[in-house]
Amino acid sequence: MRAMDATNKQIEIPYLLKIGNGKTVKVGKYLFDKGMLRVALYMGDGIVELVGGTLKTGLEKCRIDIAHEQIVSSVDIDDITHSAFSLQSVDAIVGVGGGKALDFAKYSAHLLRIPFISIPTAISNDGFGSSSASLTILGKRKSVKAASPFGIVIDLDIIKSSPDIFMYSGIGDMLSKITALEDWQTARDMGLERYVDFSAMMAYNSLDILFLKYSYDIRCESFQRSLASSLTVSGLAMEIAGSSRPASGSEHLISHALDEVCAKPKMHGIQVGVATYLCALLQKNEQIENIKVVFEKTGLLNFIQQDPLNYQEFVEALKLAPTIKNNFYTILSKPDSFSKALNFIKNDSLLKTVIVS
Repeated sequence: MRAMDATNKQIEIPYLLKIGNGKTVKVGKYLFDKGMLRVALYMGDGIVELVGGTLKTGLEKCRIDIAHEQIVSSVDIDDITHSAFSLQSVDAIVGVGGGKALDFAKYSAHLLRIPFISIPTAISNDGFGSSSASLTILGKRKSVKAASPFGIVIDLDIIKSSPDIFMYSGIGDMLSKITALEDWQTARDMGLERYVDFSAMMAYNSLDILFLKYSYDIRCESFQRSLASSLTVSGLAMEIAGSSRPASGSEHLISHALDEVCAKPKMHGIQVGVATYLCALLQKNEQIENIKVVFEKTGLLNFIQQDPLNYQEFVEALKLAPTIKNNFYTILSKPDSFSKALNFIKNDSLLKTVIVS
């Protein structure tokens, strides 16, 4: 489905959106209803054992032809290109699993200009609903333009079986909207960025899960449903903005830098969550106390304290972070941000327990 932004540029929004229990077996019906009778299926490692039987039962029942099936182990752009252009007349690309499988599938759909159906098996970040993919190009990971999801199907029966780290990562990634939006507004005020009010509003609304809820229990189904919905809206906000600005700012630069310098990086949303709190302090963000509440009441703080980030690696990442993206203004662009960040890491009661020597 297409909508129009303020510049009359067409944008893609999901035509099919299903979040609930028992949705995997219904994927066949959803595809049949949209006339997608022949598909290519890309699944992550271990996904066949997790949902493959249920998914294929639903596809077979609705006479959906799986023209190609592949387990994704690489996101090298050459591998994706070869696979995509070897497909024979398919109506849609279906990606099932985590980041690699979905990125492989959405970039294949982008190359072939056909619909992409996103079926995440965990809600550890908002990538399942975004139009960007993290691929390996000439040996380096790069974020590139890919297909926006034509459909998103999230089965809460699958989500609830995922390990705690995936839920905590999703929470950390949601928190990042707070600092990302502040960075975006500042860049707009300096005349450095185009700002899309509706996109910003959607990103702000996607934060409701963090501050307006009945439970902080990550195992509560209503919490998981709301987090899934919020991450979906976050992905859509980026599509409307035409950039990652509504959901990615200074905190993501730090996480990307950590990916480069760490011997063993943490999960994306974990790194982003810690960086969000630090960057909120640098920004003097009015949501700092709310961030702390989420850290404490969801158990995210205790989880990170059990396996904290390394101080030396974090400092190295802080130095590198402002150089990760060219012409991308954030709070880290200020000349005194590094020294102030070091001071917070050494003296803030929360940061001292999640970034340690």
